[in-house]
Formats: sequence, structure tokens, C-alpha cells
Amino acid sequence: MRIVACGGQLLGDSPALRDYVLSFAGASEPRICLVPTAAADSPEVVARFEEGLAGRGVLSHVALFRRTIEDVRAHLLAQDVIFVSGGNTASMLAVWRVHGVDEALREAWRHGIVLAGSSAGALCWFDGGVTDSFGPALEPLAAGLGILDGTFCPHYDSEPERRPAYTRLVREGRLAPGHAADDHVALSYAGTKLEEIVAAHAGPQAWRVDAEGETPLGARIL
Repeated sequence: MRIVACGGQLLGDSPALRDYVLSFAGASEPRICLVPTAAADSPEVVARFEEGLAGRGVLSHVALFRRTIEDVRAHLLAQDVIFVSGGNTASMLAVWRVHGVDEALREAWRHGIVLAGSSAGALCWFDGGVTDSFGPALEPLAAGLGILDGTFCPHYDSEPERRPAYTRLVREGRLAPGHAADDHVALSYAGTKLEEIVAAHAGPQAWRVDAEGETPLGARIL
């Protein structure tokens, strides 16, 4: 069971992180699916996924706003790797629950299908985190899938307001302790255990955040 939660840019310009995710697929031609719900099934996000992973496996995506796949659960359970895009985390989770995707993803994880994503696609696996889903101000989100304990904050280096908001919310007890990750950094979980932290290049890193403050965590450069 593997979850790779990236601070940002997993489907952008971090091919090393994408390669890292695919290394867990266990197939020479893996079945790779994108769930772009957080981006409202954006064609641009789907195109970026298809361009970035062209020739790497059998690609597909699950659209929920204009459904083309009748049995979404069966489709997800037939994959080797599932990527979740960034976007509006709260809206994504609400739509998933209407369509049963939340339970399908939990089942996929139990079956050993690799789950990965950045931003909303990383935060969703935890109990909660900090989000801009509700407007321009960052707010606590407590409705994640809860596969991984604690909270998560993406974009720790690229969005200046993230760091003070997350540390304050944890300090005040409005969010449980958790982890934060810069763009181009990923937390890799074997089951529910944080196994390692990887980075696409030197510089970006991750932190453990609790009521006492931040603890920097070393990252292996890919």
C-alpha cells in the first residue's frame, strides 16, 4: 500500500517525482488513471497529464462532472496508479462522496494500488489540512479521507501565506499536528507509515508541524 503526497507540481514540471511514483507500479506498462475532480475535470489538466505521461503506460481519467465511465469503482480498482489533481479540495471531497469515489479510493489503497497527488491531491489522503477552498483566506479543512493520520499543508514555499496560517492553526489547536511540504517535495507512505521524503532537486524540503513549532525533515534528492 503506497501513498505519495506532494507539496506541489507533481503533474507539472517534476518528472523525477512522477518517475518515483511510477516506480511503485509493479508493471512494465502500468494502468495509470487521473482523477481531476478538484480541477472540475479541466481539459487542460487532463492534457497535461497525458502529455507528461505519454508512453509510460495505459492512460485514462475519471470525469465526474460529465461522466463517461459507468462503473467508476471498477475502473479505479483496475488501475496500478491513480493520480489526483490539484484544485478545490473541499469541492472535490464533496463530489467524491456523492459518487462513491471516496470509498473506491480507500478500497484501491487496500488493494495495493498506488495513490498519488499534489496540493488537493495530497491533502485529501489525510484527516485534514489548510485550504483556500472556501475563499481567498486560508481555512482549516477537517473532512479528508483519513487514510493517513494528522494534517497536511502543501505549497509551503511557493505561497507565502501558507506557512504562517498552518503553524498558527496547529498552534491554536484548530488543526491537528501534521506535515508540510514545499513544491517538488513528496512524502512517501508505506501503508500508513511515513517511509521517506523525496525531492526533485536540492532546496525544497518538508517539515513536521506541531503546537511547539516546526521540525525540518531531510529529503532524499531523486
